[in-house]
Amino acid sequence: MNIVKKKIGIIGGGQLGKMMILEAKRLGFYAAVLDPAPDCPAHSISDKHIVADFDDLNAYMELSKHSDVITYEFEHISASGLEILENGGRLVYPSVKSLKTIQNKYLQKQALSESGIPVPPFARVMSIDEIRAFGCPLMLKTTTGGYDGKGNALIRCGKEIEDAYRSLGGGSKELMAEKLIEFEKEISIIASRGIDGARAIYPAAENIHVNSILDTTIVPARISGAAMEKAALIADKVMEVFEGVGTFCVELFALKNGDIYVNEVAPRPHNSGHYTIEGCFANQFENHIRAIAGLPFGNVGLISPTVMVNLLGESDGDARLEGLCTAYLDPNVHVHFYGKGESKTGRKMGHITAVDQTVDGALMRAQKAKRLVRVIGEQPVNSK
Repeated sequence: MNIVKKKIGIIGGGQLGKMMILEAKRLGFYAAVLDPAPDCPAHSISDKHIVADFDDLNAYMELSKHSDVITYEFEHISASGLEILENGGRLVYPSVKSLKTIQNKYLQKQALSESGIPVPPFARVMSIDEIRAFGCPLMLKTTTGGYDGKGNALIRCGKEIEDAYRSLGGGSKELMAEKLIEFEKEISIIASRGIDGARAIYPAAENIHVNSILDTTIVPARISGAAMEKAALIADKVMEVFEGVGTFCVELFALKNGDIYVNEVAPRPHNSGHYTIEGCFANQFENHIRAIAGLPFGNVGLISPTVMVNLLGESDGDARLEGLCTAYLDPNVHVHFYGKGESKTGRKMGHITAVDQTVDGALMRAQKAKRLVRVIGEQPVNSK
């Protein structure tokens, strides 16, 4: 049996980092966080908050002094900083090797493809001519740094190539082309892997995006049983490929003919896995902490059909939550407000989950609650 790691260091103090800490504190663990924002969501519940940029190597060293094991809440951090810690004998989960591969979307796709995991046809492209040679329709992507649709450009015909190339910094940034897949559903699977290689696979979730930002997650996904089984097997194999310890998200495309393709992999808990907090016996954050601490996994089974909807900022300014009392007249609704001090239009500020005996019932409850709950930005009143 592994010695349980009780001092957790987390790079990133946003909502995911905060939720990791909540699970760590439930077990009485010590939690240190590195985040440049003094008022980040995790600040009020962390035992130690190192206020520093995500590329500050001295801050990484400081975090390691307060940690038995280090993890992270998002990918866009210094892999070289973590590598220094790992080479110095510090435990970093998921591993730096898996992080470095996943950080670069081309290398990520290459690793998946070489392991026999189905992915859309893709290629590294260095020029407009190479994009034309790849063929339309396609999705042009920056290989690093993109999220929530940023760093992507849809190209359906040849006349759109030049504008897309320039908009993504072609010539100064590494780009890749990926064949546009006409999918029936976007789905995702949250999966956890332990230090000993044990794996736990959550139910497949159906995701609906609006303006390239996740809007709604429906669980169980409205796909066939055969597609569910195929997606779970693919997710399990993805965990084997990256050999990472912790919770991962595998984003997939489900086609009408039953084929499943991997879109992207995130080496961390994920927005589409927030449904697990109320919907599953052990949520994605609990199993992430269990994995990196050396503990056996909790039950990933679904308690009841669950729907999650994201709450985005409707305006800029000091964040204020409205409509909570009215939404809570439905006892099956749960509102999560992340505690970000500043609201920005389109910024993820929280989420709502609703549970019910049926998917349709949960969806109706979640959509009704979303019409009631708003996050607005107030402009501060200047004192005279």
